[in-house]
Amino acid sequence: MPNSPVATAAVFAALGDETRLELVSRLCQQGPASIARLTAGSKISRQAITKHLRLMERSGLVRCSRRGRETVWRLEEQQLKDARRHLKAISARWDDALTRLKKFVEE
Repeated sequence: MPNSPVATAAVFAALGDETRLELVSRLCQQGPASIARLTAGSKISRQAITKHLRLMERSGLVRCSRRGRETVWRLEEQQLKDARRHLKAISARWDDALTRLKKFVEE
């Protein structure tokens, strides 16, 4: 079942940061990853990455599980699909409004 607009707003808020967008990108491209893997090649500390991931977890965008001594983070793809669906609906409404405005101005 799709998320409510309020839940989707939390996802958009979580995505409203460059570091978190980069984490989403890495999880999309590489699949589930540990903190060590997510911080590899980054100038951001593991502690800072963990804080970003915890915020994203509260929005439902990612979840973690334990593999031995490691915490592995995975993207909740349905959250992104729901956000995309909301953006598509908003875009359609804007397109409709602009079409009506154009028709009004041309008449």
